[in-house]
Amino acid sequence: WLFAGGCAGMCVDLTLFPLDTIKTRLQSQQGFTKAGGFRGIYAGVPSAAIGSFPNAAAFFVTYESTKSMLGAHGALSAPHMAPVTHMLGASLGEVVACLIRVPTEVVKQRTQASLSSNTYQVLLATLREEGVRGLYRGYKSTVLREVGLTQWSWRQGHTLYSWQAAVCGAFAGGIAAFVTTPLDVAKTRIMLAKAGTSTASGNIPLVLLDVWKTRGLTGLFSGSIPRVTSISLGGFIFLGAYEKVRRTLL
Repeated sequence: WLFAGGCAGMCVDLTLFPLDTIKTRLQSQQGFTKAGGFRGIYAGVPSAAIGSFPNAAAFFVTYESTKSMLGAHGALSAPHMAPVTHMLGASLGEVVACLIRVPTEVVKQRTQASLSSNTYQVLLATLREEGVRGLYRGYKSTVLREVGLTQWSWRQGHTLYSWQAAVCGAFAGGIAAFVTTPLDVAKTRIMLAKAGTSTASGNIPLVLLDVWKTRGLTGLFSGSIPRVTSISLGGFIFLGAYEKVRRTLL
């Protein structure tokens, strides 16, 4: 699980990184062009590379072990309860994975939206200004976004072959990605906000209301095209790669 999940996660994150940068810049408060436009499309990639393997591995270890434990005995062991154990395992997996994902995401997004600083400088500046708490800014909105995305995508359950898993992952992931875009916009705004501002406090409804007032519906769904594209392709690469590596190891 650990190795297969980690490999699949790295595959996705590094292949689709440019789309992620474009999405972050479209969602940022300063707007796409001021955040860097199409320049420095791999800004923040070291943070993604470092966090990718442990983040994906943490998700899959939690997911598989929760599923095994819940499915072993008791009310949830019945075959018809399989979707419930899948969803509970996936949700818990996201909560644990976000402990690794959020700090790397904060550093990555701040680097993507500020071409004047590299990953190391952004990390130091965050720790200096806000301490370790600063690295967990946006944890709630990230967990909400991920659990929402996961519940939708993973309703398919595990399919038998990697191509089936990949097609289900791509299709379900794409729909879920679009629906959860406003939460993603809120997460981006919270992570990028200057320390001490109302946005930085992490109040999700307040942030969404502010985006709605200033940029309307298009603001709430900004970055949805690169997000849907990268999560659809990501679902395809991730689940396909995970099943392949797992089958090879077994």
